[in-house]
Amino acid sequence: MAPARRKSASFVECHDLWTDEQARRAKAVAQAIKTKKLELMRFSFADQHGVLRGKTVVAAEAAGLMQSGVTMTTTLLAKDTAHKTVYPVFTAGGGFAMEEMQGAGDFVMVADPDTFQVLPWAPHTGWLLCDIYFPNGKRVPFSTRQVLRDALTRLAGEGYDFLAGLEVEFHLFKLENPRLDPADATWPPRAPEVSLLTQGYQYLTESRFDQLDAALEPIRRGVEALGMPLRSLEVELGPSQCEFTFRPQRAMEAADTMILFRAATKQIARRNGMLLSFMCRPGLPNLFSSGWHLHQSLLARKGDRNAFAGDEREGLSQTGGHYLAGLLAHAHAAAVFTTPTVNGYKRYRPYALAPDRAIWARDNRGVMVRVFGQPGDPSTHLENRVGEPAANPYLYIASQIHAGLDGIAARRDPGPSADTPYETKAPPLPKNLGEAVTALRRSEVFRQGFGDAFVDYFAHIKEAEFARFTAETGGEADVTPWEHNEYFDLF
Repeated sequence: MAPARRKSASFVECHDLWTDEQARRAKAVAQAIKTKKLELMRFSFADQHGVLRGKTVVAAEAAGLMQSGVTMTTTLLAKDTAHKTVYPVFTAGGGFAMEEMQGAGDFVMVADPDTFQVLPWAPHTGWLLCDIYFPNGKRVPFSTRQVLRDALTRLAGEGYDFLAGLEVEFHLFKLENPRLDPADATWPPRAPEVSLLTQGYQYLTESRFDQLDAALEPIRRGVEALGMPLRSLEVELGPSQCEFTFRPQRAMEAADTMILFRAATKQIARRNGMLLSFMCRPGLPNLFSSGWHLHQSLLARKGDRNAFAGDEREGLSQTGGHYLAGLLAHAHAAAVFTTPTVNGYKRYRPYALAPDRAIWARDNRGVMVRVFGQPGDPSTHLENRVGEPAANPYLYIASQIHAGLDGIAARRDPGPSADTPYETKAPPLPKNLGEAVTALRRSEVFRQGFGDAFVDYFAHIKEAEFARFTAETGGEADVTPWEHNEYFDLF
């Protein structure tokens, strides 16, 4: 009798892609799929823009695909925000000087079992966030989740962990016309038509919140059902503008929260006849800009203490001050990561509760970075107000780590608090995406932190986006229909 044939190793096993704990968790996920009687599983990854892409499979195939991975085309990594491929993928090296990237070949999504969710708005549907690899088992160097993981490894080597709190603004509208006429299906398609849910201009009034309460209820319930650490729901000043805030999390958890939060809220809104947009400044009359304020601090791994907390005299430690100075020194080059769209730069306006230059203060909403915490306060932290809600969270947080670590290493001085933020002399933030990309290409700190290959890759994609904008609009200062069509429904 012939000996039994040895079962061949799966893709995950062959390349040793899971920890023992992840392997145990994968078995629990496979059992949960059966127990919860799921019918579909979504395998997703966050692309270079922080947009979820992936494939949906029937539940019976999910356990096997967790082990073997789910294949996707590498052209997804070569696209700008209009989903246009901006690299010559059918030439030698695919425009990347990499054999794996040519010819529109495959990469493999490998599920992170720790991210498993049952989607409360999609009946009988589960979800898994994935990391991405080439078929030879090598990590895809353009994986933004891996970029953050590498930054956190560097940070840990310096003795710190990163704590992040999310404060995210967005607009919520009633969907009037989804623009499904074939004539509207241009590339990119025409933005949907919407109407307001509130007229705005009553910041934090209970009456405006009550007008939005019924619309926000399914969104809030969905966010809470996913286990996100939601803290508050707030009505912003602008028409149909809202803000959600979250309790602090470790960096990777916070970034994963932001990725799923954006996707979940947009999907829930659409299923309820609404459109939710994280576009910074939609091209509609009377709307206000939305920002993403990233609260952050470093935790010393030795003793698990807040490295930013000062003594009984100082509200910010020396380490915190040097880190803050790093954020200011590299704000110009970091803007491609904190504000990655053409539209986001329309927010940098003086006297508009948004920053326009790289300065800090203790309690002033006109500055780029606010310092929170009294002397000896263990919750001392920084609030960077520069980001837009459409930013890729993995890149946003990674940029803070690399800039802050340079500030600590060089013992940079942040200078005095800016009590008159729009009059204080300081380096201005970039005027447009093109200026920000130029600064990124010239940044030695980010080239060392992200690597030359990633900086050049991301800069090329953003240059293509900016070139289309200038070619079609001439680079207009006001929000253009080009921006509205490009970003309104994408983010």
